[in-house]
Amino acid sequence: VQLVESGGGLVQPGGSLRLSCAASGNIFSINTMGWYRQAPGKQREKVADITSGGNTNYADNVKGRFTISRDNAKNTVYLQMNDLKPEDTAVYSCNADVIGFSKRQYGYWGQGTQVTVSS
Repeated sequence: VQLVESGGGLVQPGGSLRLSCAASGNIFSINTMGWYRQAPGKQREKVADITSGGNTNYADNVKGRFTISRDNAKNTVYLQMNDLKPEDTAVYSCNADVIGFSKRQYGYWGQGTQVTVSS
């Protein structure tokens, strides 16, 4: 199973970015998908996650600014980030709880995409 992220980049404070993460490979279904981030010198933190049924959870510091969504038919999760702040600068990685055709569940990570918020 591979998770490939895209959509990172450099944006000014107050700007927006949309991240995508597409899963491919031995996939029967995917349970929870999520976005995490890690800034230099800091621990990785969960930004948001979404269940296969569409239930979402957000970190307090992104509520109201970020929106997570998914397209189950495409095995893809998105993160719409609005009103970005310099403290949002980090490497963003996606995670997926994948059930393979063996019906066993494993967690997978993408390679990460850099988001830099700076004027």
